[in-house]
Amino acid sequence: MIISTTKNNYWQKGKEVSEKGTVLTLGDEKQEIRGFGCCFSELSALALNDLSEKDKQSTLDELFLEENCNFNFCRTPIGASDFATSFYSYNETDGDYEMKNFSIDRDKKLLLPLILEGVKRQKDMQMFASPWCPPLWLKTHNAYSNGVFNKTKENLQAYAIYFKKYVEEYRKNGVPLVQIAPQNEPCSNQIFPSCVWTGAELAEFVGNYLGPALEGSNVDIMFGTINGPETDHRVLYTRYCDYLGYAMQDEKSRKYIKSVGYQWAGKYALAQTKQDYPQLEIIQTESECGGGENSWEHAMYIAELMQGYFYFGASSYVYWNLALKKNQPSTWGWRQNSLVSVDNGQRIYTPEFYLMKHLSHFVKRGAKYVETKGEFSSSCISFKNPNGEIVVFVYNPYGFEKTITLGEKSYTLPAKSMNTIIQ
Repeated sequence: MIISTTKNNYWQKGKEVSEKGTVLTLGDEKQEIRGFGCCFSELSALALNDLSEKDKQSTLDELFLEENCNFNFCRTPIGASDFATSFYSYNETDGDYEMKNFSIDRDKKLLLPLILEGVKRQKDMQMFASPWCPPLWLKTHNAYSNGVFNKTKENLQAYAIYFKKYVEEYRKNGVPLVQIAPQNEPCSNQIFPSCVWTGAELAEFVGNYLGPALEGSNVDIMFGTINGPETDHRVLYTRYCDYLGYAMQDEKSRKYIKSVGYQWAGKYALAQTKQDYPQLEIIQTESECGGGENSWEHAMYIAELMQGYFYFGASSYVYWNLALKKNQPSTWGWRQNSLVSVDNGQRIYTPEFYLMKHLSHFVKRGAKYVETKGEFSSSCISFKNPNGEIVVFVYNPYGFEKTITLGEKSYTLPAKSMNTIIQ
């Protein structure tokens, strides 16, 4: 069977053809696949709330039910992301080192209800979380944007307690957290919630504070989400060896690091990570966001990006915005792509929705990534499901049809198309 999607024709069942084409062969089985998913945010919740109740429920069905997109590995922010309605943390009581005033009450209004709608539909849901910014009184200046953590011993200990309380409260509210990352994009000062850490500082925090605080919680620590090596002026101090490489050379932090999360410029560290630590799980934590156009061309770019991540060992791929109102900017003015675009109470499933579905619908948790060989293999991502079924996602980036042969069967791929072959 083959399912094909083009710019003007989504999710169509194709046919085998008799003519032979470029031969693709399958090689060795590699990493195990954890799953696919998206990120929850307050602005996504508001977008879905603009739909009728019927359309909202059916949209959530499309994203999370096993027979549809089957999203089963999703992300949520710890406190405000740049797609919250405003900036916040869970404790802004200055000097509360025991975190007695920690509270997730704000999340119970928009964020948690949305998460629980996904959890309700997805029986195998797993979640990971990361902060964009700590409480302001733990930073060197009183602002959510930019800046660094004020790394005193008492502040580091308090921040570890903050994470522990977060895990306890979210679990208490029914969220199946399995991984925690200490910081979103630690290489970057941003005009939205952010906090810069060096790799050495993250290693100290993980090894001496966060790791011990989470022992016995059954939550793993993901080293991430790393957005380097950056290619601008930060190129000399955001290398692989400055972040994951350094942390894995530190015996205390290495003990607790079970995976590494990469996004954006983190893709440039994939090859070294796979070479040095083939046993370490690699998680793609945020698909690149686009500019809000939700174009077919950007979806094809993301297909290429996905191929690279899985080729270099990723176990999962996590999309960013679940849903946004059309032309909805972030709290700092960036319009971004989304899986679902909501315009005047009407929903549109975007090209990137179908891209994600081409993989997430067919590839099951526990599948193995399979090497693909042949001169068109850089456009392929292949898997073997636990039941032995073979799933090959192949995109045709060219402006002409392309015929491929896989085993004894041949298929003609439409020009500029996304395709999933199931054998």
